[in-house]
Amino acid sequence: MPSALSYCLQSCLKMHRSDAIKAIMKQVKDEIVVSNIGDPSKEVYHTNDRPKNFYMLGSLGLASSISLGLALSQREKVICMDGDGSLLVNLGSLATIANQNPENLIIIALDNGSYGTTGNQRTYTSDLTDLEKVAKSCGIKNTYKIRDEKELFNILNKCLDNHILSFIHVIIEPNSPRMENIPLEPTIIKSRFMKSLKHC
Repeated sequence: MPSALSYCLQSCLKMHRSDAIKAIMKQVKDEIVVSNIGDPSKEVYHTNDRPKNFYMLGSLGLASSISLGLALSQREKVICMDGDGSLLVNLGSLATIANQNPENLIIIALDNGSYGTTGNQRTYTSDLTDLEKVAKSCGIKNTYKIRDEKELFNILNKCLDNHILSFIHVIIEPNSPRMENIPLEPTIIKSRFMKSLKHC
């Protein structure tokens, strides 16, 4: 049985992942974007496809790690759109990111409390595990918890202006609308992404 807190949070939610992604991509200019595998990448593609988007197609748990490597090797801001299931698979990445402390990295955890792409199986964030508290415990000092599009838009705008490692925990509804597949071969995604980077 879900906890009372979990039930309250789920019943009060209004924002779907697609809404959050639209709010994020409206602000993207020259930033590098890394999106988690499955539906999140499909939604980013259909919202605002661009060469500087790196769509994860088969590496659950590695969006934050790849984003860290990019942040350490590139001058541009890196926006990582990760998921709760993906972060739970590789929680150690948050400790590594906190210790490396890249000032040009923004991690956005899109948390719907489920593995949405594979059938909405519940994750631990649907009950007890709070990803913002995990990020803080790992040493990331600039963290936020967001529940609506306007707040997400404003906080992301603030983080884009600042030079500090940031973690934005976005609480969203499960069961986001399904999108069509990305009509690009993985080799094309990789090659155009690499060509778009200024320092590689």
